[in-house]
Amino acid sequence: MNPRPTVAFSPYAVYTRDEWAALRADTPMPLSEAELDNLSSLTERVSTGEVVDVYLPLSRLLNLYVEAAQTLHGATTGFLRKRDGKMPFIIGLAGSVAVGKSTTARVLQALLARWPSHPKVALVPTDGFLFENALLEQRGLMNRKGFPESYDLARLLNFLADVKSGKERIEAPAYSHLIYDVLPDQTLVIERPDIVIVEGLNVLQPAKLPKDGEAIPFVSDFFDFSIYIDAADILIEEWYVERFLRLRQTAFRDPASYFHRYATLSEEEARATGLAIWRSINLVNLTDNILPTRQRADLVLRKGIDHAVETVALRKL
Repeated sequence: MNPRPTVAFSPYAVYTRDEWAALRADTPMPLSEAELDNLSSLTERVSTGEVVDVYLPLSRLLNLYVEAAQTLHGATTGFLRKRDGKMPFIIGLAGSVAVGKSTTARVLQALLARWPSHPKVALVPTDGFLFENALLEQRGLMNRKGFPESYDLARLLNFLADVKSGKERIEAPAYSHLIYDVLPDQTLVIERPDIVIVEGLNVLQPAKLPKDGEAIPFVSDFFDFSIYIDAADILIEEWYVERFLRLRQTAFRDPASYFHRYATLSEEEARATGLAIWRSINLVNLTDNILPTRQRADLVLRKGIDHAVETVALRKL
């Protein structure tokens, strides 16, 4: 085995929270407390301070990227003498279960939609591109749900190709966290968006390179910008178990819930069950498949206690 080469150079410029917050400049805070409540999750309250210090500078940066991409696309289509429609700017958002991807995605969607040059922002979770439970059961993959092999990769790639082609109306499969399965009769309709945020566990996962040199696209090949939400394993474990306990008192009580059997567990039993699920499934997926993709992101948000972002790493190369 060849040793890993030592390179005294990082592809990232790392900013402390205070340094990053200063990059907000005069970007206004457009979200009210009521809107922040709606954007918050079961275990993560989005605070005004977090939006002001972290997400407003990020929305300002992304706005620059989007406007530059729009200008370049217009110039290129003019050069080629084409009349292509607008090409949506795609943002990929990756990270572990329970690290706060969905909350970050909702906040970015709300902020980016306030910029006048790209008011139409769509959010597409990749959960809908999981194979249906019946097929996962048939293939013995239910305990590996969320691992790369549990996704219909061809369907996801074709969806992203349709988005990038500027297709006017595109449908993405819908997913229910209540029944823990894809909804066969429902879709998420995307119509001429300016920006699409694609949020999921393995969206930065590279494909295996073909030996014959034929092109096999990665999901991330379609991204114009990518973000990884990072945190220490022990913190994510704590957040996962906390969420499991909250769900035991809320969604799990619904008889229609896939996890209804956990609603009657005592707090001690529920904690032990949540911890076992985390360590046997989600931590394995994080270690083997998700964390190795972190260095492929354009920007890494590193969280500390209470989901507060402590550092921001922005790719220089």
